[in-house]
Amino acid sequence: MAQKKSRTGIWIILVAAMMIAVIFCIQYFYGRASLRKEAEQRAQSELRRAELEINVVAVETETMAKMLTTLAERDVDNKDSIVNATRTLLHSLKNVNCACIACTEYLFPEEGRWFEIYSSRQPDGNIQTLQIGGADHDYFQTEWYRNGVTIDSCYWSEPYMDYYGARTMVVTCTHPIRNKQGDVVAVAGMDVSLNYLQLMSEYLQIYKDSYYTIRSREGLEIVAGIDTVPGRKYYVYDEYIEKTGWKISIIIPEDVIFEGLNKVRYIVEVLMVIGLALLIFIVWHASRDNKRLMVTTAKNQRMENELHIARTIQMAMLPRVFPPFKDRPDLNLYGMVDPAKEVGGDLYDFYVRQNKLLFCVGDVSGKGVPAALVMAMTRTLFRNASANEEDTAAIVSGMNKALAEQNSQNMFLTFFLGILDCETGKLSYCNAGHNAPVLLRHQKKEAEKLHVVANLPLGIMDDFIFQAQEVQMNYDDVIFLYTDGLTEAEDKNLKQYGDERMLQHLALISDSRPRTIIENMRTNVNAFVDGAQQNDDLTMLAIRYQTPAVIMSNDIQQIPLLAQWVNSLDIPEKQNMAVNLALEEIVSNIIFYAYPDKKGQIYVEFAKKTENEIVKTEKDTEDKERLSAVNGQLSTRLMFTITDSGIPFDPTKHEEVDISLSAEERQIGGLGIHLVRQLMDEIHYRREEDKNVLTLIKKI
Repeated sequence: MAQKKSRTGIWIILVAAMMIAVIFCIQYFYGRASLRKEAEQRAQSELRRAELEINVVAVETETMAKMLTTLAERDVDNKDSIVNATRTLLHSLKNVNCACIACTEYLFPEEGRWFEIYSSRQPDGNIQTLQIGGADHDYFQTEWYRNGVTIDSCYWSEPYMDYYGARTMVVTCTHPIRNKQGDVVAVAGMDVSLNYLQLMSEYLQIYKDSYYTIRSREGLEIVAGIDTVPGRKYYVYDEYIEKTGWKISIIIPEDVIFEGLNKVRYIVEVLMVIGLALLIFIVWHASRDNKRLMVTTAKNQRMENELHIARTIQMAMLPRVFPPFKDRPDLNLYGMVDPAKEVGGDLYDFYVRQNKLLFCVGDVSGKGVPAALVMAMTRTLFRNASANEEDTAAIVSGMNKALAEQNSQNMFLTFFLGILDCETGKLSYCNAGHNAPVLLRHQKKEAEKLHVVANLPLGIMDDFIFQAQEVQMNYDDVIFLYTDGLTEAEDKNLKQYGDERMLQHLALISDSRPRTIIENMRTNVNAFVDGAQQNDDLTMLAIRYQTPAVIMSNDIQQIPLLAQWVNSLDIPEKQNMAVNLALEEIVSNIIFYAYPDKKGQIYVEFAKKTENEIVKTEKDTEDKERLSAVNGQLSTRLMFTITDSGIPFDPTKHEEVDISLSAEERQIGGLGIHLVRQLMDEIHYRREEDKNVLTLIKKI
């Protein structure tokens, strides 16, 4: 009997040992699959990031090649124009370090067979321009030139060593340059250094002994890897760059991926030998605990997935595209919501109706799914109640009644509603127990809380009478709205951020763009809490009622302000460079010549109008008739009006410059006006109240 029990015990131990071995093998191979999947996901993620970064560089480089082509094609038969095209590009775009134009054979007979202009930015900031074509540098035999003249679009060359221009390994993006007859007469080229690609892709080494390569479409190595070891197994993950035809590969040795898992395997094998007597107990407890863990994990995962879906749906309800009104230069908005949990109860919303901006911010009591449901219902009520109503008190009263009738959970929310008349700047608003917004007055350059009647939060009393208020906003004033997740944010010592700290920091922000204000505030509050747990939802919304104009003094140091202002107008990229160049030329002339002996101001105003709108406001009858004749197209026009009180000067009467003459034969001056005429579609001048008024028009 005892022997039988002993044998039974041995069989039990053997069966248990076998089960443990089987379980270990299953877990081992499951772990291998998981680690391999993780390696694949990491590689694909880094490859996608590298692809995106390279595509951004490729798009920028192709855009610069096309811009260089456009500048060169304005007068491609003029040698000086070819030279100036490369220099103009480098002067206009500070992030461009080199540009070249390679001409066809004997395009300029006096220069001989070869004529390749290469302009580069030197370390001291000066631009050096060289003619590098010649018998020792026969670019006609290069792959980038041969394909550049035959392919009617941007072309990316194979990597090569540039001994004459960049003096390093590069790839070149080319674009053909045509004359007025449509014949290819030159190739515009922009170089990308392989040193940059080497540095950019350093992060692709995701494991200690993994490595990466970048190959061209012909298989040439742009970033070289290392030789593989015979008998060693590798996993290779690839990604193709569509624009350039390159292939990026991450190569990971198999033993590197499973290094940690193999160490665990050896340890477990030793422990199996030593602890065989405890196998049954361990297996029993491990299987039971593992089952519980799997059930708990599955439940938690399902709950996390559901909350993630709810968060996605909730965030989709809020405006997320900024700037939201690209056709409204008088409005600039930015907002953000950062829930303390997966879903929260904060909201903001806005839309334009009949030249009025309607906006709101709310904070639902409580957190989680119930608060998120009330938030969603509140946004819908805001849109419905304000669709045909302009009385802010009436809108808030209607929302309050609807929420109070359906408030079975006794939840309420603080709410602020505003309506900004974009024509007059009058702001009508009604507050329902919410934090008073902050008004940033442009002229005072200080932050002050808006005076609000507190009223009750929404959802408490269905018959409460709300009071509306008004305030006058001036151009470039900003109203900053927020929830108490900002002022009540706590650091690790439970000290709150507070109203005073908020007002002080808002007053210190010199850049009044809404995005800058909110990102600055978020950075400041994050630095204050210093990693402490977020206990409440954080929502901020900033609205700037801005004038589409900039005022400058006759100081050349203020020229960069002009480019910053133009970039803030959200002008299409295709017209942005032309507008920047034209305005900079006109304003520079005014600075140098309009006020020779005194200080003065230059006022630049922007408007975006259709041709019909221009006809309605144009004073000159002849211009009305001319514009009416082309109204069938109804294109949109960008109008820039430059006003100064300097010496009277009408640039439209300046004689055209004969650019066919050599530099020695031409009279000094006039090239700037010529450039503006080429860049803009229309130029109009008038003298009004002792002021020069120049209007530049660019069609979209």
